Amino acid sequence: MRAKYDHATSAAVRNVVKIIGIGALVAAIAGGVAGGPAGVALGGFIGIVIGFAFQQVLGQAVAGLFLLIVRPLKIGDEVVLGGEEGIVEDVSTLFTMIVKQDGVKVLIPNNTILGGKIYIKPKK
Repeated sequence: MRAKYDHATSAAVRNVVKIIGIGALVAAIAGGVAGGPAGVALGGFIGIVIGFAFQQVLGQAVAGLFLLIVRPLKIGDEVVLGGEEGIVEDVSTLFTMIVKQDGVKVLIPNNTILGGKIYIKPKK
């Protein structure tokens, strides 16, 4: 991944794979402990519970992954995201950080950015 994408994108992919892997491991262990058909049912149930619990986080992580791969905005761009205006300081897996004119840092969830309008102001 690092050969084609920068460190932030590689880290995002690694984090998403790690979260999915841990969920699958927990479901497999629960299924193995119960044994047989009951184990399969228990593993499936725990997988569903984990899926619902991490739904928001995984949605943000996938949105962050798309932002890191597609790159509609770059660090240093002056933007309006989610009703906030400022300069992009960082784009991570879960949040995009912008710095407003008064120096306040704002963390905007990536699923909000991907689901809304992105205004990129021209450079002066």
